[in-house]
Amino acid sequence: MTDKVCLIVGGGRGMGAATAREMYGRGYKLALMSPSTSCEELAAELGGVARRGKAENAEDIQGIFDLAMGAWSRVDAVLIHVGGPPKGDLLEISEQDWDKANAMVIKPVIRMAKLVTPVMEKQGGGSIVNITTFSAFEPSLIFPTSSVYRAGVSSFTKLYSDRYGPSNIRMNCILPGFTDSLDLPQKYADMSALGRLGHAKEQGKAAAFLLSEDSSYITGQSLRVDGGVTRAM
Repeated sequence: MTDKVCLIVGGGRGMGAATAREMYGRGYKLALMSPSTSCEELAAELGGVARRGKAENAEDIQGIFDLAMGAWSRVDAVLIHVGGPPKGDLLEISEQDWDKANAMVIKPVIRMAKLVTPVMEKQGGGSIVNITTFSAFEPSLIFPTSSVYRAGVSSFTKLYSDRYGPSNIRMNCILPGFTDSLDLPQKYADMSALGRLGHAKEQGKAAAFLLSEDSSYITGQSLRVDGGVTRAM
């Protein structure tokens, strides 16, 4: 697997960085993007390439794709992990903030899919994973825009998996609960059945499973990795 490449949007810290380490351990070369220098530092440590950029900017999505292709001439796995979109009281959220949430959450998935799909078709397959949120299927008024648009990501994921499954290209979502990569009070840890926050490394292992051939017959799914925060069966 030493010739395989994993591209990670949001690959500087937290769950994205944890996934990068997991994929590196599986023999993948890495192309990382994040808004800060953290992606460059991690890429230097793991022998990858990096580009600073924001997921909501089309030119940055194009830039990290071009960098990966220029360095490795292929992309086998893609992780898209974006920051939290604007919050607020439901009807007090401005139209501009709803538009910003759309640009942050759904647009990067669509843009990256348009770029990597032709490459993966030529290679004979690939895997894309979108990290969203536990509230995609159990919407929370604490995270209105995230709940709405990340449910849309799961819908797009299912449509994409139907369309490109015959090309052996898979797309799935991870729905994490409250994770220790954020500075959260104890009340959020208490919401899980396990009584603790999730570890970024645990989310990274789940992402690496879905990105790799270990999950070769799983596509179009939204996997809850939330410690039992959600109640749906």
